[in-house]
Amino acid sequence: MSLSAQTISIVKSTAPVLAQHGEEITQHFYQQMFKENPELLDIFNAANQKTGRQQAALANAVYAYAANIDNLGVLTAAVQRIAHKHASFNILPEHYPIVGKHLLGAVAHVLGDAVTDDVVKAWTEAYGLLADIFIEVEEGIYRENENSQGGWRGTRDFKVVGKVLESELITSFYFEPADGGTVADFIPGQYIGIYLQPADSENRCIRQYSLSDAPNGKQYRISVKREDNGQISNHLHDSVQVGDTLQLSPPSGDFFLDTRAESPVVLLSGGVGQTPMLSMLNSLVANNSQREIRYVHSAVNGKVHAFGEHVSEIAAKHDNVEQVLFYDQPTDTCSGHQFSGLTDLNAVRKQIELPDAHYYFCGPLGYMSMISETLKGWGVPVENIHFEVFGPHKEI
Repeated sequence: MSLSAQTISIVKSTAPVLAQHGEEITQHFYQQMFKENPELLDIFNAANQKTGRQQAALANAVYAYAANIDNLGVLTAAVQRIAHKHASFNILPEHYPIVGKHLLGAVAHVLGDAVTDDVVKAWTEAYGLLADIFIEVEEGIYRENENSQGGWRGTRDFKVVGKVLESELITSFYFEPADGGTVADFIPGQYIGIYLQPADSENRCIRQYSLSDAPNGKQYRISVKREDNGQISNHLHDSVQVGDTLQLSPPSGDFFLDTRAESPVVLLSGGVGQTPMLSMLNSLVANNSQREIRYVHSAVNGKVHAFGEHVSEIAAKHDNVEQVLFYDQPTDTCSGHQFSGLTDLNAVRKQIELPDAHYYFCGPLGYMSMISETLKGWGVPVENIHFEVFGPHKEI
C-alpha cells in the first residue's frame, strides 16, 4: 500500500498542529478507548497512564510518523522497538481498528472544525498504512518466537523455581517451563513479559523485565527492584513465591549485545538498570570472550547494590574484565567502590575510552542523558552508543 501525494501533503501539513495538541489528543484517546473497550485495560500499563508517560510517548510517536510520512525509512528503528513491545503484550491485528477509531476520533474532538473531510480521509489512509506495517512486523516476531527451539507464541506457563534476595531492594526470580520443556534462547539485553493479576487489581497487569543472566536453555532469571509505589514490583516481592505459576511471553527487545563483534565493550548502569548489563557480562564470560570489557556501575550504597560480589569475582578471574563502582551516598561500612558521589565518566575516561568500543547503558533517565551527552562529547560515534529505557520510550 502506498499513500497518495495528497494524503502525504495533508498529513505533513497537520503535523505541527498535532505536536501542539498531542498530549491533549492522546489523553482523550485513552479515555474514550478504555470507556468503550475496558478489556484493553488488561494490556495497557495503568501506572504509565497515571503518570502521563504513555500519553506523551504516543503523542511523540504520532508526530514523528506525521512529520516523516514521506520518508518512513527513518522510523525503522522506532517501528522495530515498538513492535517488540507490542509482541510482548501480545497485540493482535484486531486491536488496530479499535485504536484507529478512537485515535482519529480524538483528533477530531480536540481540533474541531479544523478537521475537514479531506483531513479525516488522509489520516484514515495514513493510519491504515501504519497499522499494516506494525501487523506485518509483529507477525514476523511472533513467527520467529514460535518457530525457534524452545519458543512459543503468546503466553506460556512457567513455575517460579527460585527467589533470591540480592540486596535490600532487589530480588531475583527464576522461572522454568511448567511443561518441563526447554526455553528459547535470547540475545543478552532482551526482556520477557510477565502477566499478573494482583489481588488489589481489577485488571491483569503486564510488565516487561530484562533478563539478568546468560541464556542457558533451561530457565530465565529476572531481578526486580522494589519500588515505593510499584504495584507489581511489590506484588512480586511480597506475594509471588517458589512453586507459583505465572504466564510469560517470549524474549523480545531491540536492545541487545552484538555477540559477533570483537570490539571492546563498556557496560554502564545505574541501580537496577544493571540487569541487562549482567546478562551481557555473564554471556561474554560464559563464551570465553577475549574482548576488553569494562563494567561501570552506580548504586546509592552497598546495602542496595546487588551482584557486587558476583561481578568482583568475574573481574578477579578474567584479565580482560575491569569493574568500576560509584556509590552516591556510601555508608561507613561500604567497601569495594572506587568513587563516592554521582557518576563522573571523565574520572574514568582513560579506562573506558577504548578504540572502537561499543557502549551499552541503562538506568534512570537523568543518568542516561548524562552518559549519552558525555560520550557524544568525547566524539563516540552514534552507532557505537546503545541504551535501554524502562517504560515508554524517550529519546536521550
